[in-house]
Amino acid sequence: MEKINASIITIGDELLIGQVVDTNSAWIGKRLLENGIWVSHKFSVGDQYEDIWHTLDIAAKESQVIIITGGLGPTADDITKPLLCSYFEGKMIEDKDTLDHITHLFQHVFKRSMPLLESNRRQAEVPDVCTVLKNEIGTAPGMLFEKNGKYFFSLPGVPYEMQILMQNQVLPFLQIHFKLPPIAYRTLLTFGIGESLLAEKIKDFEASLPHEIKLAYLPNFGMLRLRLTAQGVSTEILESAFDKLKELTKEWLVVPSDITMQEVVAHLFFQNKKTLATAESCTGGYIAHLLTAIPNASEFFKGSTVAYSNYIKSKVLNVKSETLEKVGAVSEETVREMVSGTLAIMNTDYALAVSGIMGPGGGTKEKPIGTVWIAVGNNDKIVSKIIHVRFDRERNIHLTAIQALNFLREFILEKL
Repeated sequence: MEKINASIITIGDELLIGQVVDTNSAWIGKRLLENGIWVSHKFSVGDQYEDIWHTLDIAAKESQVIIITGGLGPTADDITKPLLCSYFEGKMIEDKDTLDHITHLFQHVFKRSMPLLESNRRQAEVPDVCTVLKNEIGTAPGMLFEKNGKYFFSLPGVPYEMQILMQNQVLPFLQIHFKLPPIAYRTLLTFGIGESLLAEKIKDFEASLPHEIKLAYLPNFGMLRLRLTAQGVSTEILESAFDKLKELTKEWLVVPSDITMQEVVAHLFFQNKKTLATAESCTGGYIAHLLTAIPNASEFFKGSTVAYSNYIKSKVLNVKSETLEKVGAVSEETVREMVSGTLAIMNTDYALAVSGIMGPGGGTKEKPIGTVWIAVGNNDKIVSKIIHVRFDRERNIHLTAIQALNFLREFILEKL
């Protein structure tokens, strides 16, 4: 089986200036890897004709498969379609099926009573040298071009439109047209150890891996994922290596799979059929947001109090006024009383509370910016700890949420 490489090209000035975060490349890369195609290059390019053309030339030299997203809209800055028409030496034609689809969307789905604008009709125009990929939920069709045995897929930049086209048309096409070598990977999640320190501890293991197995370090918000990627080796060899990695990292191992901390916590509640509520001050409901993004979270998560002010801490969660006056909102006593109040009010099996100073202001000599108290508990026991985060406000909130969820995980597993 031949090794198939892919290049991903994302188009749009908004990606280069940070106005829009490129999530498409990560999603596409993961799906290609799952199907035995290795992403060798990723390019982000602005809405500049010459730059896009040059990037296509580079990608065509490096890869058999080129996935392009963006620049297919109806406005003047969307230049991908006419550029591809010139690049593949075609001419623009109106595709009847695409026009019928666009008309149906505007009349029956969007419920527009006015006639199609000329810009809307132009979205039905495609190069005559492409295969049209029907966009079931949007107005910009995908396009497939072939040149010198290389396949170019041009897809909408809207993530959910791109994803449906990838799943329903691009990946099935690639599976048919290539004999794809199997690529397998195993991932585990650790917490509480830095990348460099863990790398030092497992350096002998990494050096002993067969050349067909690669180890990657993927740090994020206090956590570290380790991924083994194998190509052309048996499942038994990969699993043996993964078992060794799990044993070497068992002190910090959270879960031997590629899931998030909030998913780990959710699974514990699903398995144990227990319930949870949160009381958040400094994280402003972010922990609740992470949990409620999980399907069926209502089975275990009952609610949250965003107790941002002392008034809410006191009047809603029954934190004692003397506690707030004596030791303040950012204190061990306060978060423990927030847990007690939440358990009583929400009538749940477990509760989690956080209170801290996220910055950039609000710190004192005694309680500098980044000071956070966390408490978790049930009706039998409440435990608490202090942490110190040291970044900007947004990252401090993320780190606090993950630290709090891990603290809850350890409590449920009776490690505290």
